[in-house]
Amino acid sequence: MTHVKIVEVGPRDGLQNEKHTVALATKLELIRKLADSGLRCIEAGAFVSPKWVPQMADSLQVLQALDLDAGIDYPVLVPNDKGLDAALEAGVREIAVFGAASEAFSQKNINASIAESLQRFESVMKRAQAANIKVRGYVSCVLGCPYEGDIAPYKVAEVARALYNMGCYEISLGDTIGVGTPNKVTAMLDAVTEVVPVTKLAGHFHDTYGMAIANIHTALQAGVRTFDSSVAGLGGCPYAKGASGNVATEDVVYLLHGLGYHTGVDLEQLADTAWFIAEALVREPGSKYAKARGLRS
Repeated sequence: MTHVKIVEVGPRDGLQNEKHTVALATKLELIRKLADSGLRCIEAGAFVSPKWVPQMADSLQVLQALDLDAGIDYPVLVPNDKGLDAALEAGVREIAVFGAASEAFSQKNINASIAESLQRFESVMKRAQAANIKVRGYVSCVLGCPYEGDIAPYKVAEVARALYNMGCYEISLGDTIGVGTPNKVTAMLDAVTEVVPVTKLAGHFHDTYGMAIANIHTALQAGVRTFDSSVAGLGGCPYAKGASGNVATEDVVYLLHGLGYHTGVDLEQLADTAWFIAEALVREPGSKYAKARGLRS
């Protein structure tokens, strides 16, 4: 049975856009429940400016409370050398850097061109490698941008190749505003896999127009075997008006199990976790599976 890796991004990419402060205890309980469900890669925080992303201000406390030797990967987002300093203090084993395939989005998001953002990462990469820390690369807006519209596949390939050549062990390709459709996914992956091995790629799909599951199925057919997802469909993009959350982990696991793939995840426990964080945020989970299961319980 073929294994598909799930990278759970709810505690970081999901919670970072919440308007109200999420208590440290709630975050830690969420991460514990996710781990108990069988997830083995859980994005735990981000060492970014608390002025711009206040929900991630307690990332150091989150990492200090976790058992980093328990066989679970807890990557954190690191935008620059200052962020890496904080990550090193927390004892992290894996970090992620965040680029974009859209010039306009890069400027709006991190106030730098694509070339400038990649240049910033060079120092982070060298220091991380010297400290034996794995680095994952994100490319946002791979299928569309809120400012530029459609993004040419070759632009995605250029950024993905730069991150891969820089030393990122895996490149996550993000449909940040959820405008992708299967034909666009195929065209984008055709371009990227010419310069980066498909075994080094991950899919990161948002469900704005309800296409995330269809796009994941398409990426599976192209050979992608790692996907990012967010419990209860948490998240969105503060720079992408109207963009809904990441595809829900429960819905992704339901698809994968239905297709005969192995994930190591207990779907019922995961659904319970979706309801836990949804109730903590005083709303229903944004996933079809958790809602359907909730009606039966």
